[in-house]
Amino acid sequence: MDYAAQFRRETRAFEIAVRRAAEESASDGVPLVPSCPGWSVTDLMFHLGSVHRQTMRVITEGLREPPRGFDPAARRPPAVGAGWPDPERAPNRGPLPSALVDWFTEGATALAELFAVRDPAEPVWSWSREQTVGFWQRTGTIEAAVHRWDAEHAIGAARPIERHLAAEAVTHTFEVMAPARRAWRTAPAGQGERLRFKQADGFRIWVVQTDPEEVLLNQGSGCCEVELTATASDLALFLWHRIPTDGLGVRGDVSLLDRYFKLVPPL
Repeated sequence: MDYAAQFRRETRAFEIAVRRAAEESASDGVPLVPSCPGWSVTDLMFHLGSVHRQTMRVITEGLREPPRGFDPAARRPPAVGAGWPDPERAPNRGPLPSALVDWFTEGATALAELFAVRDPAEPVWSWSREQTVGFWQRTGTIEAAVHRWDAEHAIGAARPIERHLAAEAVTHTFEVMAPARRAWRTAPAGQGERLRFKQADGFRIWVVQTDPEEVLLNQGSGCCEVELTATASDLALFLWHRIPTDGLGVRGDVSLLDRYFKLVPPL
């Protein structure tokens, strides 16, 4: 997958959605983001733009240790400009600063250019087990797509995540996000629960089984206590705690899908 090109598309669509949100609700303040409780679209833009700059710093400086002040569990962006949204006072619903939009666009453009020219195998620090530039290329693109959906959802115009990227996001959720979330948040021990996630617009199947310490991924078939069938986009959005099971195909013990989010606490 051309992550740089996909990243450009997602961040451009994100910017368009935020601008539209600000224009359509200028008199009432920028809208809240239902899928990111406690944030407005301004807070969401500030957050994503800050993540982009953190990522650029890691790659351009070739860091092999966490940047100073990095807290993956809190994920709070630093204060950047006077009059900009204050993360400690979210949701910030005042007028969207034009300088904030310019700052976001500048950072997203620079990061896309960086993704396009760097070797995915180049070693750099990350908060995951995978310590490469490729980790940031994939993670940054997935996060941009999810937050693009968040911004569009805030204005009632959410479009699905591109099918191939969404399928990667599902695998990424189990292999990368699940162990991270369990480490960052207090999570109960798994009890051998088995869940199957089936792609309705493709042929991928993800079988997940828990043990006391880990969430284990094995692609393929097998006996499971619950099966969720949906498009790759809806599977990804469900696993990122964006949409409920309503309207999705569920067979078996639906309570285990709720249990999954206790075993893998959302951020």
